[in-house]
Amino acid sequence: MAVFAVAADAQSVQHLSRPITGGMPGVPVMTGVNKTPTNVVVTWDGPSGYYQLFMRTNLAGVWQALGGRTNTVRRAAVNPAHNQAFFRVSGPAPRYAGAQACAECHRGVVTQAQATEHAAAFTSPAFAASGGQNNPSCLPCHTVGYGLPSGYVSTAGTPHLAGVQCENCHGPAALHAANSDDPISKPRVEIAGALCGGCHNDAHHPTYDEWVGSGHATVTEDMNPTSRISNCGRCHSGSVRLAMLKGDSLPSGDANHGVGCVTCHDPHKVTGNPAQLRNPVASTNDYFLASSDVFSTKYDPAVNVCGQCHNHRGTKWTDSERPPHHSPQYNMMLGTVGAAFEGDLPPRSRYSHADLLEDQCVSCHMQSKPFAGSVPAKTGHNFRVTSYDKCLECHAYPEILVEAVQEEYSWLIDYVKSGLDEWARNYAPEGLKKYGAKAWEYTRAGTLSGGSGPTATDQALVPDAIKKARFNLYLAYYDGSLGVHNPTHTAQLLDAAEELIRSEMNK
Repeated sequence: MAVFAVAADAQSVQHLSRPITGGMPGVPVMTGVNKTPTNVVVTWDGPSGYYQLFMRTNLAGVWQALGGRTNTVRRAAVNPAHNQAFFRVSGPAPRYAGAQACAECHRGVVTQAQATEHAAAFTSPAFAASGGQNNPSCLPCHTVGYGLPSGYVSTAGTPHLAGVQCENCHGPAALHAANSDDPISKPRVEIAGALCGGCHNDAHHPTYDEWVGSGHATVTEDMNPTSRISNCGRCHSGSVRLAMLKGDSLPSGDANHGVGCVTCHDPHKVTGNPAQLRNPVASTNDYFLASSDVFSTKYDPAVNVCGQCHNHRGTKWTDSERPPHHSPQYNMMLGTVGAAFEGDLPPRSRYSHADLLEDQCVSCHMQSKPFAGSVPAKTGHNFRVTSYDKCLECHAYPEILVEAVQEEYSWLIDYVKSGLDEWARNYAPEGLKKYGAKAWEYTRAGTLSGGSGPTATDQALVPDAIKKARFNLYLAYYDGSLGVHNPTHTAQLLDAAEELIRSEMNK
C-alpha cells in the first residue's frame, strides 16, 4: 500500500489551520483529507513528535498502519484508490510540565509572560467571580492541558498548571524539558491566528471570528518570490514582518501568511501599549517606509500601529511608473503628503482626525461592545466602521454627515479625473496624443483609468503640473475614506489639482 510523508521542504510550511480550544492541541487532530490527481493527502495537527497514520476501508474494518511511526510533518500522501477510506492518526502522548520547567532555560521570556493578563487568566477576580474556576467549559482556555493526561485537574492537585502558560501556545513540553537536545520534541512556534482563535472566539469575545473575515487575514498575491518577500512582504505577510521585527532570517517558502495576531500583539510581554500591542494606537510624527528602505534602520516603534503599513511608502509627485500605493491613510490623516499648487503644503488642519481622536484609527475602525445577554460582543477586529457611536461624541447625525462628505468628495474626484481626461484629449503634447484620455496617466495606469499609460520615455512629455495633479488625485482616491480621514487636507489636494490642470490648459 503506497504511503509516504510529504517532505517538509517541498511544501509550504504547515500551520495550524483551524482553532482548537485551549490553543495548541495536545493530541492529534485530523484537519483534512484531500484528493489530488495523483494521491490523497491526509493532514493532521498536534504538538511536535512522531506520528503514525492508520486507515480502514469501512466502519467495521480493521485499522491498518500506513507507514511507520516516523512522520514528523503531520501530513501524508496515500494511494488515490483509498479516497473513500477512514483515517486516524496516533501521536506523542501529551506530557505537560508547567512554565516553571520552561524557566530553567527561558527565564527571561517566562518572567515577562508572567506579567501579562494571560498568566492571570485563572486567578483574575472577574474569572473567579464568574465561577469559571470550577466550570469545565471555561477551564480549557484558562489552564494548561485541561482534560488531557498530565494536564490541569484542580487547584489542589495541579496548581502549577493554572493560567495560560507557555504550553497553551507551544504544546506539551515535558519531553523537551527532560531532553532539550532532542529536535523532535522541541515545542512548536506557531504564528497562525488560528492558535489564538482557539480561545479568543465565540459570542463573548469574537476576536478571531472577526479577524478571519478581514483583509488582514488574507494574502492576495504570492509573497514568496525574491522580488516580493522583503518588499511587499514587510506589510502583506505576517510571517515576513514578524521576522523583520525580530531580526530573523526571512521565512523563505512561508511568506504567504496573513497579518495575524502576533504581528501586531506581543504575546510574551507587557509593552506599555494597550492589549500588548507592539506599537501605540496614536502618533503625530510623519512616517513612511519606502520599498528601498532597509527595514531595520527605518522602522520606528513609536508610530501608530496602523500607520506602520498604512503609509504612502515614500511616493513622490515626480514618480512616473505607477501611482501612489493603496496605503496613504496615515499620511493623509496627518496631512503630510501631496503637492501644493505652489509653495509648500499648508499646515495640518485643526480638524484632522489625527488630532481630534485620541486613539486615531482604532477609534472608528475598532469600536467594541461587551457581551450583553444574547447580543454578541464586538471587538473591532474586522477593522470596518460598523457603528457611528464614536462619531456622536462630536457630530450630530453622523450617518448623514458621512454620506454628505463622501458624496461631495466622490464628485470632486470625478471632477478632477474629468479635467485630466480633457487635458489629455485636447491639450496634451503631440507625442502623447496616441494615448488618448490616458495621456496624463502613469506608465502603469492607476485603477481610475486601468491598463497602461505613457511609456517611461514619453513620461518626460507630461508637464509637472499634470504630474502633481494626478499625484493628488490618486492620494485622495486611494486613501479610501472619500475625505472622512481628513476632509480639509483632501479638499486642499483636490483643489490644488484642479488649479494645476487649469494652469496647464491656460498656457
